[in-house]
Amino acid sequence: MTPTGRPWTASPPERARALATLVRDGADEAERERRLSEPVAIALAEAGLYRIAAPASVGGEECTPRTQIETIEAVAEADGATGWNLMIGVENLGFLGATLPLETAHELFADPRLIVAGALNPLGRATPCDGGYRVTGQWPFASGCHNAHYFWGQCVLYDGDAPAPGPGGGLQMREALVPASEIEILDTWHVSGMRGSGSHDVAIRDIFVPDERITAAMSTPARERGTLYRMPPLCRLAYNKVGVSTGIARAALDHFASFAAETKRRGSSKPLCDKPAAQVAMAEAEIALRSARAWVFEAVEELWDAVERGAEITTEQRAVVHLACSNAAAAAVRAVAGVHVAAGSAANFESHPLERCLRNVRVVPQHIMVSGQWLESAGGALLGQPHELPIG
Repeated sequence: MTPTGRPWTASPPERARALATLVRDGADEAERERRLSEPVAIALAEAGLYRIAAPASVGGEECTPRTQIETIEAVAEADGATGWNLMIGVENLGFLGATLPLETAHELFADPRLIVAGALNPLGRATPCDGGYRVTGQWPFASGCHNAHYFWGQCVLYDGDAPAPGPGGGLQMREALVPASEIEILDTWHVSGMRGSGSHDVAIRDIFVPDERITAAMSTPARERGTLYRMPPLCRLAYNKVGVSTGIARAALDHFASFAAETKRRGSSKPLCDKPAAQVAMAEAEIALRSARAWVFEAVEELWDAVERGAEITTEQRAVVHLACSNAAAAAVRAVAGVHVAAGSAANFESHPLERCLRNVRVVPQHIMVSGQWLESAGGALLGQPHELPIG
């Protein structure tokens, strides 16, 4: 359904591909300004793309993981940083729409252009008070914060001056939803990769947040009980990162194919595509990208089927999803790096599309949800050994 209640006539990936020209045209401005351009952000919202993981009960589409990945992939193929912003927005609205009190969620989602930035890092402090919480904190990597109407930041629950111990003695987490008018955006995003994502720091200084805008999305069951909202939360935070990686990599391979067909080999009248090294680079990149992408779909769909059946989800199933997603992020880097090298020195210039693809794709596996840290953690889980990172 559209944000106004009318049914869409095209699928989310189709609507994403329809915006490709606009996204590409806005990419240079995003790089220059270090933030997503407002017209692009609004277009994504008006196409309902931020809502694809939100519940149907609040005007979302409640899409399967495959559809979510393919939608993000289509935008990332046009521009990686825009795809990253969409991915973060999809996750935020997906979790919020399923965990906020229904009345609050309806009020929030009534705006068809709704965009929410967020950071699920427990770098805030939430102290209970009458009717809500006092929240203070500073969060890095708040992608899309300039375009957002709200910021959703994770906090540690405090009792006075000390963290409030949870039932098992650990920290208790809460997330606070704060209007954009009450946050401070700090100019911290001076980077190379994903420059256009606008992932600056956000600060909140002793703001009152009412109870109805506080969630515990990572520790309590969602209000919604559809299959999507019964999926392990950390798996949901992993698989959509893949769409960014594979979208960028697909764009890079297409750029290389065009470049190789049009560019003459030095000292030869034959094009680069006739060179064996270029052919091997292309073949190896396709193998890396397609096989890694296929494994993600296989692992995530097996998990989805188990959740849908109501089966008990094992640590091993979660581990395989995280391995598949981390592998895909790394494979996308290898694919792009391979064709970047095969393109020769021309690909080092900022004007060459492969240069931006390489910078952007390298950022994705730096995110903890798809980082190399999962190899040891998931491998330990598969061997029945203790592991440090949560497989959840």
